[in-house]
Amino acid sequence: MTIAAVLLGALTTHATNHLMERSRNRNQLLTRWDDKKVDAYGEYVDAAKMRIASSVRLYEAREGLREDHRPEEDLREDLAEAGRRWGSAFERVMLLGGDDAVEAGHELNVLLAEIDWQATGRITGSLEEWRERHRAAFRAINTFHEAARADLGIRGSVTGEKHPARDLLVPPARRPTAND
Repeated sequence: MTIAAVLLGALTTHATNHLMERSRNRNQLLTRWDDKKVDAYGEYVDAAKMRIASSVRLYEAREGLREDHRPEEDLREDLAEAGRRWGSAFERVMLLGGDDAVEAGHELNVLLAEIDWQATGRITGSLEEWRERHRAAFRAINTFHEAARADLGIRGSVTGEKHPARDLLVPPARRPTAND
């Protein structure tokens, strides 16, 4: 009887240790993937914003809204490089991201393409249409943030009552000077 009790105790201890170790390994794996997701999500948003910024420089130079001392070809190459970086970042989101984050990324990608196309002249549009594309893109970035936060289990929100809608920061219209 004593031997049976010792064996039962040993088996119970072994089973408990095995389950605890398995649970610890699973938690380490989840934490490791969450860290990679945070990096992927952050890199994607950063790359999307860099693509927008490169589009703005090209668009404003093409439309005469800003004097840029760099040739248009250089600005186009900057935009192409930003597009390559964005594409690579989105691939990581596709590999690691949750379903809602991936879908929010696809929605943002459509808007980024439209901004790119108007900047390069593939599609035409007014300055107000240009600005509306940017408003839509930044709303889509917020939607992506929400989906990424939900995927990572982060409480809170980047939109809603505590975070009212914000518009683009646009400088006032330039007033003609005596030299114009």
